[in-house]
This record gives sequence, C-alpha cells and structure tokens, in this order.
Amino acid sequence: MEAKAYLKYARISPRKVSIVADLIRNKPATVAMGILKNTPKSASEYLVKLLKSAMANAEHNFSMDKEKLYVSEIFVCPGPTLKRVMPRARGSANRILKRTSHVTITLKEKE
Repeated sequence: MEAKAYLKYARISPRKVSIVADLIRNKPATVAMGILKNTPKSASEYLVKLLKSAMANAEHNFSMDKEKLYVSEIFVCPGPTLKRVMPRARGSANRILKRTSHVTITLKEKE
C-alpha cells in the first residue's frame, strides 16, 4: 500500500527541485521533514508542503502509521515552459525561459 501526492506547475526549475529531492529519497518521513526544514534551498518550501500532504493522505485515506512512513519514491518532471522576452541592445531581444516542474512523491509503510 502506498500514498501519493502531486505538485504540478510549480514555478521552479526541475533541476533545482531534483537536487533537494535527492536528499530525502528512501528516508523516513519524519527525518525527511527535518532535512527539508533545514535545507536553505527555495525548492525545500515546495517539498515540505508536498510531504505534509502525502503524510496526511497516508494517514487519512489508508490508515497508515505516521511513524512508519518513508519516502519510497520521489521524482521531478519538467512542466510547460513559459517563454518571455527581454529587450536587448539595438532593437533585438533575448528569450527568457521560465521553467515549471511536476513533482510526485510516494510514501510507503515499513514492515
């Protein structure tokens, strides 16, 4: 049995999120929460909220024990990219890519 939570269209680059996601993979949920709260990266705010949601899903929907949960799977996929333009010299323009992320987290119970 597993509990999942999804974060879609997060306005942060997938590369930045995956660095933080690698820190909590295969860790107990309570330890993962502590790691995220003490990590000075902007992606950790998104992942704290997502982990809380997954823990609540596990407890409420599947009657899992909060203390036995661990992060069995976490992965980041790129979402749609917002294309913006920045004016440059002599009437030209540069393109700015504002990337988005889709994050999926899966919690399982340790036997």
